[in-house]
Amino acid sequence: MSRRCTSLIAALLSLAALGTAYAAGGDVGQAAKQGTNWTAIGMFGVFVVATLWITKWAAAKTRSAADFYTAGGGITGFQNGLAIAGDYMSAASFLGISAMVMSAGYDGIIYSIGFLVGWPIITFLMAERLRNLGKFTFADVAGYRFKQGPIRAFAASGTLVVVAFYLIAQMVGAGQLIKLLFGLEYWMAVVIVGALMMVYVLFGGMTATTWVQIIKAIMLLAGVSFMAIMVLAQFGFSPEALFAKGVEVKQNIALAAGKSPEDAAKAGLAVMKPGGFVKDPISAISFGMALMFGTAGLPHILMRFFTVPDAKEARKSVFWATTWIGYFYVLIFIIGFGATTLVLTNPEMADVAKGVIKGGAGTANMAAVLVAKVVGGDVFFGFISAVAFATILAVVAGLTLSGASAVSHDLYATLLKGGKADSASELKVSRMTTLALGVIAVALGITFEKQNIAFMVSLAFAIAASANFPVLFMSVLWKDCTTKGAVIGGFLGLISSVGLTIVSPSVWEVTLGNPKGSAWFPYTSPALFSMTIGFVGIWLFSVLDRSAQAQQERADFEAQQVRSETGLGAAGASGH
Repeated sequence: MSRRCTSLIAALLSLAALGTAYAAGGDVGQAAKQGTNWTAIGMFGVFVVATLWITKWAAAKTRSAADFYTAGGGITGFQNGLAIAGDYMSAASFLGISAMVMSAGYDGIIYSIGFLVGWPIITFLMAERLRNLGKFTFADVAGYRFKQGPIRAFAASGTLVVVAFYLIAQMVGAGQLIKLLFGLEYWMAVVIVGALMMVYVLFGGMTATTWVQIIKAIMLLAGVSFMAIMVLAQFGFSPEALFAKGVEVKQNIALAAGKSPEDAAKAGLAVMKPGGFVKDPISAISFGMALMFGTAGLPHILMRFFTVPDAKEARKSVFWATTWIGYFYVLIFIIGFGATTLVLTNPEMADVAKGVIKGGAGTANMAAVLVAKVVGGDVFFGFISAVAFATILAVVAGLTLSGASAVSHDLYATLLKGGKADSASELKVSRMTTLALGVIAVALGITFEKQNIAFMVSLAFAIAASANFPVLFMSVLWKDCTTKGAVIGGFLGLISSVGLTIVSPSVWEVTLGNPKGSAWFPYTSPALFSMTIGFVGIWLFSVLDRSAQAQQERADFEAQQVRSETGLGAAGASGH
């Protein structure tokens, strides 16, 4: 293992060197591409070498399926809280939300609030029960008293669809970042991220992924703290002065675009009003539901609760994760307004500002790193660039691990082998799945190049809220939930959320290129409708199920409740 890991690391470093050499050739013809930033490349290289060393160290400790999926359950609550924050503070949060605040103003805060308020649900309803009932994946929890075949098939399907949508956002973020900073082609950046991610997961498993996420969380929190302080320092540490300047900048942009003074004044004030992104109340409610309940259905977040030794550490994990994530989102809103006031008015960034205003989401995604250049010069710009790249690598590794575990543990070990698969063959299937997911992630990242990455993640949240969350919630807390209800209702939520997403304006018109106004579904997020379909489906088909199997599942609820509340019998077990 160690020799293979070392040779692959050498190959990857060669790939990065080739990319750097290509970048140095100076092919920076497109407006969105910049000359090579050697500071950023140097810092990124240091991070990659350090994390690959961690992966080599973790590979020596990863001997069993439990080590691979959950780091053997040996992560403390504080460490896991930082790792969850590292997993959750993704490219969508750092790059996408700041870009959304810069372009849509006040409405960008719906992301910050929505992403954050999902945590109390996990704290009070899920964290302890997840740790007490589960072993490797959320299907262990949802299917504790159910027939294993159907529930595992659903859980793996839901996990893989959510992971695919989430991966798109991370890959797009990586591609845009490298295109902007290093002078590489977009597709080359996406391929390098995919290759590095596969190494982390293939060899290091959850141990390597956890430590990459912890390091990245510390770097990111330090970076955004400095950025927010420097932005506020420009305005005498007065948020009011910052917002007033933001209104003035937007007003001036509108005047320059040929609008009348009255219309320009309205455009400026619109930055501080709702309605810039979410256009109607139904979209706002649906969008908020997706962000809030989707958190409790994200497989790569739920999986982290199995890495701690007991339920007490699981609760501690959520407390620390909520603390760091809440702090981070407050700062991101300040950085978003900093991008409006400092980047769009900076003469040295006139081309970039023009690209941000006219070039759409792809260029605007880089708002946060451009703020870093204004407030901290090239060195800090290089640091934030490396941190942003590290952010993407860490999140992609966590996502890939959850997808691989769904295939190897839920489908292969439990469904195909009836729970009798040995650890070695399960690990082999997991690594093969990792390779397949890496290739799919690269292909999807190249396809969805122009999308705003915060928005792409919101679609993953909508699917998680419509499929995974209702099944998890009802199976753990409702006595009358049955296999048939959970599986049919879960698939209804999954299919309706994916279907409505595809025929919504964001995908049907923007991504697929159909004429404006031709989308079949008028709202930006399907969660209000598809989540309702999921819950109603679970309730209806459970109530109608009068089979002997259903009666037994209802009788087993009491034993499940005792286990979920007390943790009795939780060590090393995963249900029936």
